[in-house]
Amino acid sequence: MKKIIMLAVVLTTMACQQNKIGYVDSVKLMDGYQEKIDVEARFKTKADAMTKKRDSISQSFQMELQAFQTKAQSMSQKNAQEEYGQLQQRGQFVGQQLQQEEQQLQQTSQAEMDTLVKKVKKEIKDYGKANGYTYILGGGDGGAVLYGEDTKDLTETILKILNDKYEK
Repeated sequence: MKKIIMLAVVLTTMACQQNKIGYVDSVKLMDGYQEKIDVEARFKTKADAMTKKRDSISQSFQMELQAFQTKAQSMSQKNAQEEYGQLQQRGQFVGQQLQQEEQQLQQTSQAEMDTLVKKVKKEIKDYGKANGYTYILGGGDGGAVLYGEDTKDLTETILKILNDKYEK
């Protein structure tokens, strides 16, 4: 019985020694990934343009509203109410269109980020397989690695691979 237990301990120890484990700081990896930086910059530019468009339309609508208020003083109450109602409807319609454009931009941005995350995960998986890793754990905010030896940190290695592939 003692021999069986000793054999089990030896086999377990050998099996554990064969596992090659590394980790990646996910936050650091994504923050340093040039393609992600470029995607964020591109969408920031689009969002800034959208904000300028919204501000311009809003300013134009405010001027039109002020002009109407001046004009309404010389109109009958019925005509003023009708024109104000039309003005309100047009304002709501334009507001809804802008909101839809912003939502579309957010959805497109999220889809691109999801694609990037999948690409990064695939690269980590490919690296792990190619280099004989049994496990590559995720660290950073909300990650599973609370401590890891610096020699087991694969973040910079994988980041370099991702950025090199992106530049090509």
